[in-house]
Amino acid sequence: MSLTRDDLRAAVRVGAITEAQAAHILALADARAGARENLDGLDEPFELFRGFNEVFIVVGLSILYIGWSGVTGLGLLGEPGALWMAVAAAGMAGVAALARYFTLVRRMIAPSIALTVMFALSALQFSAGLAPLLSANTPLVWAISAAGTGLLLTGYWLVFRVPFAMLGIALSVFATGFALTLYGGAAFTDLQDAFLLSAEGPFAWLTVALGLVGAAVALGFDMSDPHRVTRRSQNGFWLHVVAAPAIVNTAALTLFDNGSALALGALVAFLAVMALFAVVIDRRSFLVAGVGYVVALAITVVEDQAFLAILLLGAGLVLLGATWERLRTALMTALPAFPGKDRLPPYAKGTA
Repeated sequence: MSLTRDDLRAAVRVGAITEAQAAHILALADARAGARENLDGLDEPFELFRGFNEVFIVVGLSILYIGWSGVTGLGLLGEPGALWMAVAAAGMAGVAALARYFTLVRRMIAPSIALTVMFALSALQFSAGLAPLLSANTPLVWAISAAGTGLLLTGYWLVFRVPFAMLGIALSVFATGFALTLYGGAAFTDLQDAFLLSAEGPFAWLTVALGLVGAAVALGFDMSDPHRVTRRSQNGFWLHVVAAPAIVNTAALTLFDNGSALALGALVAFLAVMALFAVVIDRRSFLVAGVGYVVALAITVVEDQAFLAILLLGAGLVLLGATWERLRTALMTALPAFPGKDRLPPYAKGTA
């Protein structure tokens, strides 16, 4: 009986070996066996929970948090301020105590995600309570609340290393950027301003810039763990989930809004390039996160031809999913050497 990647992941979870040791073992095994042929379709592992006991615990934690929120509800605390912050600090301390057991000791996935969400909500309450003490106006209140939440979540991530926290950190960065832009005097009149590069405000350009930064950080995590056996690659996964829509959706809406045949052709080419990029970095999550909004966009903008566009898009995704490994092998083999190529997930060199 051979040792599988699931066995190594299980050994890491129970503390039998470290993540670094697991990565070194897998790197050696891949180097000897031809790397890609032994991935067994688990090149982008994704788990939300392991077993119904985790779901059971999440239900209990959710009820506990709802009870806590009811007892210390915002409606009973008056205006935001010191009392808000005190209650929020107590909530964060309670979440941290629970996370010490469920995340660090039990290494549970779903409870860790739930506790991260609860910590983020308490962090937002704490930061929102701080803003009025500084006599800030509304956009600055939003910026302080978002930035404070992001900083507290970053501290939480540094202690508990829950990859899902990266999602909250990234969203807080976006919210902080938007709020500071509003504070600087820019007007935000329509939701499309956030995704339409031709809009008067800077929000769409800010969205793309932050999306590119998020994608770069996500790639940094990915390239530090090409075999994807540690939490570094999971950090990258959640960052891709935020970065991809920011990049793909902004370009898609702008090209859709143009409406010309040339723009629609450019949109098809852009989506093809993004698909190839996702294949190269071996991140289906990057493509799925971006395409989800494109489908919604097709329904609201293309209208009469929406379902034809969705049909073609769906067919393309199915075909891409069915041929992903062969396409990636052929593409990576054909591409010349470039910086970081050897730090991307391995592939079966020389075959197609």
